[in-house]
Amino acid sequence: MLHGKKAFVFGILNDYSLGWHIARELHQQGCEMGFSHMPGEKFERRVVKAVEPFKPRFLTPCDVTKDEDIASAFKAASDNFGTFDLLVHSLAFAPAEVFANPFIETTRAAWQTALDVSAYSLVALARAALPLMNPGGSIVTLSYFAAEKYIPNYNMMAVAKAALECSVRYLAAELGRHEKHIRVNAVSAGAVKTLAAKGTGDIDRMIEHYQQKSPLPWGENDSATYVGKSALYLLSDMASGVTGEIHYVDGGYNTVGW
Repeated sequence: MLHGKKAFVFGILNDYSLGWHIARELHQQGCEMGFSHMPGEKFERRVVKAVEPFKPRFLTPCDVTKDEDIASAFKAASDNFGTFDLLVHSLAFAPAEVFANPFIETTRAAWQTALDVSAYSLVALARAALPLMNPGGSIVTLSYFAAEKYIPNYNMMAVAKAALECSVRYLAAELGRHEKHIRVNAVSAGAVKTLAAKGTGDIDRMIEHYQQKSPLPWGENDSATYVGKSALYLLSDMASGVTGEIHYVDGGYNTVGW
């Protein structure tokens, strides 16, 4: 499905990351990939190990809160790919205090950090990617239902996800009308036990709640794979008429009202 395509993937921490499951689907369909990692030997070692099965063309450090790091990362993409087709944004972060304290106690610094890493980074990466992306390319990011409904403990990250989803629509409108006709979509994933999800609080209880309420079975074993497969669809030419969408992959949980 993706033979001859090239993707730049941001945000993998380990083989539990949703970005990793997306990359696995891309690899299985013949896509070549490059990856970013947070600066530092610890992060690099972890990502190198996680992406080894995908035979990456390159790995490059990138702190997405720094414009110079973003420029350097896309210089690496240019040097190794020339141009590429797909951009995967699997990035989100908020300080631990955000999840431990009531929302009303969110500090200005925590607010800015969460929005910068979790939402603005999509805009910054899309802007840097555009000159290198081939016509008809696709960008996918990852969101969560808390962007539109109250979820206990999600707090500031919910605000960041709402900003991310709004950014998807604005980017989709502008990049779709660009001469390259780039598509931009988000996958809104259900509760999955990733490293990031563990930091938000009681992820085990959330998964149990999904298992009780979702129309389709939802659990620890297959849920991340479902997310990867749906992202593959949005990144592939099979979704060539789809942009600006928030695509729910949560076993139907978002449709349930009881």
